Amino acid sequence: MDEETYNPWTVVHLVFEQLADAGLHPVLGSTGNPGEPAAELLRCLGIRPDPQGDQRIAEQKDSTLAELRETFFGKS
Repeated sequence: MDEETYNPWTVVHLVFEQLADAGLHPVLGSTGNPGEPAAELLRCLGIRPDPQGDQRIAEQKDSTLAELRETFFGKS
């Protein structure tokens, strides 16, 4: 059987709605990017986070591409 993956924000949103409905006020990632705490929440629930849509991955890719362009083509 294939392992299911979920967008972390979908599950986190659902969990936070339930907590807010119970009168709680959860905070996630209060010290920075909430992506990793959200992914950790999913792992604690036994769900493998899907990296698709993770802004950190997009930023890292853009940075790597910029470095490669500079290396091969010089500053533009």
